[in-house]
Amino acid sequence: MNGNDKAELFRTHPDYVIYVPDGRGTGGLPDVANEHFLVFRRGDGTLAAVWTQSGFEGECNQHIVFASSDSRGRVWSPPRIIAGGSPDPATGRGMCSWGFPLVSRSGRIYVLYSKHMGINDIFTHTTGLLHGIFSDDGGESWSAEEAVTLPRTIWDHPDPAVPPNCIVWQKPLRFGDGRYLAGVTRWVSPSRYPAPAEDGWYNDDSVVDFLRFENLDADPDCGDLEITLLTPDEQSLRFPIAGHPERSLVQEPSIVELPDGRLFAVMRSVSGHPVCAQSRDGGEHWSRPEILTYGDGLPPLAHPLSPCPCYRLNETEYLLFFHNHGADFGPWQNHDGRGRRPIYLSLGRFAPGDGQPLRFSAPISLMDSDNVELNRRSDLALYSSFEEVDGRPVLFYPDRKHFLVGRIIGPELLDRAVFP
Repeated sequence: MNGNDKAELFRTHPDYVIYVPDGRGTGGLPDVANEHFLVFRRGDGTLAAVWTQSGFEGECNQHIVFASSDSRGRVWSPPRIIAGGSPDPATGRGMCSWGFPLVSRSGRIYVLYSKHMGINDIFTHTTGLLHGIFSDDGGESWSAEEAVTLPRTIWDHPDPAVPPNCIVWQKPLRFGDGRYLAGVTRWVSPSRYPAPAEDGWYNDDSVVDFLRFENLDADPDCGDLEITLLTPDEQSLRFPIAGHPERSLVQEPSIVELPDGRLFAVMRSVSGHPVCAQSRDGGEHWSRPEILTYGDGLPPLAHPLSPCPCYRLNETEYLLFFHNHGADFGPWQNHDGRGRRPIYLSLGRFAPGDGQPLRFSAPISLMDSDNVELNRRSDLALYSSFEEVDGRPVLFYPDRKHFLVGRIIGPELLDRAVFP
């Protein structure tokens, strides 16, 4: 199917339409692949978004774009490139990927992202140095780009000239005392910890780290941002690969704050299930990741190696989005990306005690792509974000990493929640 076929726009029944690619591109670069879609509130309460755009995921033309709206999110400005506008097609140097926003108390918007330096370790679109820009006028103009210091770990290449392999995939959480906390996927450098020679992107070792932004509300330049790595070296979260207990594969943490102040992180793995961990001290220390279940003493949720974001709905309830099947789905085996569908949600409720702090409802069917391709993709991998708009919770997501849309999570869905 033609990637610009707008008849496909409403297959997942969106309530908001943010961006529909027309194939003409943005600023001279292609616009048909759109992902890592992070909608956020600016200091004045209006909505804005940053995302990674390209011709296809991983191509050297990846760049960061910004768009804005009013407080209701019905009409959006055309996207503008704010980073990565001039990548080198031969080496990928200058491509910018996986930008994420932070807003200081004064309203200054920071956007940080991975910038490729022309050196590969694992993947071109994940090997890079953290860089950033900021805006004091709501995104109309941006500062000059600066490198942001990110501590290295034992999982990175031993040569400091080789950048790490890191992605922050969700909006950082402002929690507790007001500082921001970000979850990080860090792929293990194969030069330091070589993995067995197995085919498939799902065999690359990885760990999860957490970053705390210490001085963001003082509005420093990007180069003066102070970041604490809360999980240095062996403190990184790990989850074993079946049959290879010495290895780890855990990725893409989404973090929520619980009513008692604990932090709870949900992550993807290759076990056929999401995994989770919790912190009782603001992210300073984390429990060992465990398979996520519907609640203490209940079965595990089923999910392949795909994003499974968890968002706070209100003071005691949460929303988890997942695929409701494991590593194999229909004809697709071993976490094949084409099996990243359909999307189910589960309502989570706070369960005080020493066990798993959230208890989840039975799966509720939300949407599917019906295996129809757009720009060579049929998956609904939820590189998504979540905001309340007009008093209603809205999931903002990339439909097949092409259209950017939003879906209201209304009471007609949540009233269907049944708890074991």
